[in-house]
Amino acid sequence: MNALDLKTRQEMLRALEDAEKDPFVRVVAITGAGEKAFSAGADLKQMLEMSSDDIRNLALFSRRVSGFIREMSKPVIAAVNGLALGGGFELALACDMIIASENARFGLPEIRVGLIPGGGGTQRLTELIGEKKAKELILTGRMIDAKEAERLGVVNKVVPPDKLREEVIALANEIIEKSPIIVKYAKAAITRPVDAHMLSGLNHELELISLCFATEDNKEGIRAFLEKRKPVYRGR
Repeated sequence: MNALDLKTRQEMLRALEDAEKDPFVRVVAITGAGEKAFSAGADLKQMLEMSSDDIRNLALFSRRVSGFIREMSKPVIAAVNGLALGGGFELALACDMIIASENARFGLPEIRVGLIPGGGGTQRLTELIGEKKAKELILTGRMIDAKEAERLGVVNKVVPPDKLREEVIALANEIIEKSPIIVKYAKAAITRPVDAHMLSGLNHELELISLCFATEDNKEGIRAFLEKRKPVYRGR
């Protein structure tokens, strides 16, 4: 399910850094291996063994990857080919554009396991769809399908699964026809004011996910999910 553990995030950052340095790379696409998932987010079994400091460091590195995507001179397209949940959805949200397969599903289900999104999801989703709808999705952990994501402005375009790669390449080629330096300036003009505006919110999100991980309810939520039972929360 293309879980985003620390090693995967480190490898992704290295690949993005290589792409940024390569003058022959004009557009970057990120997609998931296989048909089931773009990324289903973090590995919960691994998270169960993590401390508050561990989760803070993971969230910080996640923000480092997202921040690099935002600062890159080259547009980054997320080609979402299945589930994009938790950190996987946050990764897609950090990209400049999202093309989704008809079988794509999006969500920030962290609340179901006693957590909040910690990789920018509370801020980037709210920026895109507004406070009230973002609260609905984050506080329920509900997933949305590709068409609803498109209607809400999360996704640029929805295509049949067998057309996803073709559509992403077509969009990339349309961008490649333009001046690379002007594309760089245009991306920066849009991205930097948005990210500067949400910086304090991102920092607050980081503090709160660290607090979540120090609670009994968080451990109960993760264990219940792994044991396929309903969690019993005690508010502590």
